[in-house]
Amino acid sequence: MEVLVIANGKNDLPINEQIRAKEVLVVGPKGEQVGVKNIKDALTLASYANLDLVLISPNANPPVCKVMDYNKFRYEKQKKQKEALKKQKASRSELKEFRLSPTIDVGDFETKLRNVIKYLEKGDRIKVSVRFRGRQMAHTELGEEVLMRFSSKLEEYADIQEKPKLEGRQMTMLLVPKKDKK
Repeated sequence: MEVLVIANGKNDLPINEQIRAKEVLVVGPKGEQVGVKNIKDALTLASYANLDLVLISPNANPPVCKVMDYNKFRYEKQKKQKEALKKQKASRSELKEFRLSPTIDVGDFETKLRNVIKYLEKGDRIKVSVRFRGRQMAHTELGEEVLMRFSSKLEEYADIQEKPKLEGRQMTMLLVPKKDKK
């Protein structure tokens, strides 16, 4: 009889000789209930099928064991965890900040636009801010004009989540990627 010795970590289930119960309720590989058997008979049944006896529910009376390929079970479990982690990461978008000035030149403006489009296509949210220095505070309308021009160029890529608002010496606007982009 083949005995698998697997390091019993926090998430691992007891298998084969690691099971300490005298009698167990055995569930077959296809999910059918085999019945209550003593541990030796259950191990023999699993070894004839070239599978492992895995303790699924240790707190039940009698404990429930399933005949299955344990390595395949662990692989499937890890695969599901990785998928769940990927979905969690995909749903969590990052916030990227881009700083403009009220007197930004055309070339710089276009470069910032191209960079913002890349991040929007990845699904990130964008915070665009215009910082006013010294006497520029007297002309905040220039900053708002720059932000509105920026958002109008990005109409096909993004929606405005927060309209431009002045906070101290900085005017900010929040953009989110469009849902129905092609």
